[in-house]
Parts: sequence; C-alpha cells; structure tokens
Amino acid sequence: MATRPQQSPRRTDALSKERIVEAAIEMLDAGGEKALTFRGLAARLATGSGAIYWHVANKDELLAAATDDVIARVVTDVAGDAEPRDAIRAMALGVFDAIDMHPWAGVQLSRRPWLVALPQLFEGFGSQLEALGVPERVLFDSTSALVGHVLGAAGQNAANGRLYAEGTDRAAVLGSVAEEWARLDPARFPFVHRVAAQLPEHDDREQFLTGVDLFVTGIVTTRA
Repeated sequence: MATRPQQSPRRTDALSKERIVEAAIEMLDAGGEKALTFRGLAARLATGSGAIYWHVANKDELLAAATDDVIARVVTDVAGDAEPRDAIRAMALGVFDAIDMHPWAGVQLSRRPWLVALPQLFEGFGSQLEALGVPERVLFDSTSALVGHVLGAAGQNAANGRLYAEGTDRAAVLGSVAEEWARLDPARFPFVHRVAAQLPEHDDREQFLTGVDLFVTGIVTTRA
C-alpha cells in the first residue's frame, strides 16, 4: 500500500493579520524584500496561502502593513507626559534606530510616501511642534522639513550600513575615508582637512540628534 506523503502541520490557533505582519517583519529582517514570499510566509506560519490572502491582498499591502507597524511602535512608545523637545528627540531617534534595524522600511517609505506610516510621523512630530508654539502658518512646512530630515538621515545611515559585511570595523573603514579626505587639495578643501580627523570616531546617533536639535531650534524661531 502506498504511503501518504507527510504534510506540514497546520496551525490550530486563529491566524490574525497582526501575526502575519509579525512573521513578515521577521522574514524581511532576515533576508530583505526578496526573501518575503507568500509561499515562504505560509510555511513559516504553518498555514495555507489562502488564509494569508484573507487578511492581506498582495505583497505590496503586506510591505505597507509591516512598515506601518514598525513606525507605529516608534510613535506610540514616546511617553505621553514628555516635554515637546524631548518627545521630538525620542521619536526621531526611534525612527533612526528602527530604520537601522529594519532598512527595508526606509526603502518603503522612500518609494511609497502615501503609506499610513507617514501620517503617523506627521501627527507625532507636528503635534509636538504645535505644542512648542510654532504658528499655524508655518506648521505644515516645518513638520515636512523635520520629517524629511529624519527619514533622509535615517535612510542614508541604513544604506551606509548595508555597504559592508556584518562585523566590518567601522572605525577602519571611516579611517580610510579620512585618509582620502586628507589627501585632497587643502587650498580647495580647507574645511574638509580640518574635520577629517573627526570622521573615524564620530557617533552617528549623536550627530543625527544634533541635526534634529538644529532643525527644531530653527523652526521655533519662526514664532517671532
């Protein structure tokens, strides 16, 4: 008698969109956007593809949901009683770290600015700028500028990290760049020559927060 082929065990608990998104994030973190397939996701969740399609229509929708989830955690993690400047710094650093940890999310935000994640960021940063007294006439432009800086700097940092294999000596890589800067014509690049020595040991997160502080300070002066 022919034996029946063994089948993968199926889930006995109810499958939710939240669990699907959680598993998708795990797959994206492990292998990037190309690693996320509905077949692989179904195997990971021990279910059929049809059960996943019941909750998520296609891969684009799943990528959007995963990105929205990553950003939502950043915005909701900020303490409700935090001072506006502290809340802005916390959210900005949260986005920076989240995109560093989930670089695919930064790519999605740059490709698809209509994601729910973007209104979440506008709401989070805009409400704090409003609490700082930024007038309505410049509130939208100010929030746009701040969100643009946060996403741009965070995305660039994540892209830089993907250029090198895990375990690469960051200081050594930046040291070689600093040496190249030092070889540039000092008459043409006097400032670059002065700061080249600071490049290998600078702190990316602290430098990012300095930029956020500069943006907020500049925005607040528009109240005058």
